[in-house]
Amino acid sequence: MLEAMRWLPNEECLELLDQTRLPAEITYVKCCEYRDIVSAIKRLAVRGAPAIGTAAAYGLVMAARNISAKSKKEYSYQLRGAARELAATRPTAVNLSWALDRLLQKFDDADTDNHGELYGLLLEEAHAIYREDISGNRRMGNYGQGFIPQGGSVLTHCNAGALATAGYGTALGVIRAAREAGKNVSVYACETRPLLQGARLTALEMMQENIPVTLITDNMAGFLMAKGKVDLVIVGADRISANGDVANKIGTYGLAVMAKAHNIPFYVAAPVSTVDLKLASGDEIPIEERDHTEVTHHGGRLLAPAGVNVWNPAFDVTPHNLITAIITDKGVVWPPYKENLKKII
Repeated sequence: MLEAMRWLPNEECLELLDQTRLPAEITYVKCCEYRDIVSAIKRLAVRGAPAIGTAAAYGLVMAARNISAKSKKEYSYQLRGAARELAATRPTAVNLSWALDRLLQKFDDADTDNHGELYGLLLEEAHAIYREDISGNRRMGNYGQGFIPQGGSVLTHCNAGALATAGYGTALGVIRAAREAGKNVSVYACETRPLLQGARLTALEMMQENIPVTLITDNMAGFLMAKGKVDLVIVGADRISANGDVANKIGTYGLAVMAKAHNIPFYVAAPVSTVDLKLASGDEIPIEERDHTEVTHHGGRLLAPAGVNVWNPAFDVTPHNLITAIITDKGVVWPPYKENLKKII
């Protein structure tokens, strides 16, 4: 299983797998300053809500290491400035601000103004987030694998595997857990336009673990369902509002509509850190829009007429009434989500 990131204690740096180069090339980039993490998140070298949250936590640790301040108040001012830069990199994924807020709270609660001690406390908190993400994903997998029947065929979208987390995965973690439970499971992976995370990343992860995977283009999913080839759909999430609406990679909403039309269960797998009870519904979730060249170009080659207008939202919102259940690291949440999500936070 490929590692999305690893901490280098001797150098006090974070190595990130450059996911923009997969599957052709496995390359790790070394990040030793917090702005290296800012850049890596922006250009999608690291991606996936849990992974960018964990990477940002380590980024804030790097910022803390280099702060020169005469007081804890001044230290706090500089630390929060770095946190704002990190938080601004991807507006949709709430795990990013959740992880940063957790470190800032650790800083505020610390009964010391010694810079070395503060740095150590923040580093340990980042390590804790990393460890908890992996263990939480494994619990999520165990909770969710019961929904996959023996010989089941799962359709997934984008990449919600080990590469999108600190390790193991959310949606793909459920599939891994089913395999570990002795089930013969196969996967259909949507290519996930425009950046092909399904084709480049999900297919790679499944093939590396010898889990049968079939790649399809995004516009084949409805016909695949009509042919009776899909038992269930499992996707990840970047933010879940209080009523159970889910923001995930663009194209998820369409899959949910088609699954409903074909009476196919549609599950979302995400840690509780992805739940944002401050937002009443998906209408309030900020949706990141990315550069038009992601749609008009591929591999540096122009695919569309120069100057054409482009709309490129990175995510869409799936209404709660299309979601069968939400699988979390604290258990499975069933409708009504407005009541039941509160019980697990």
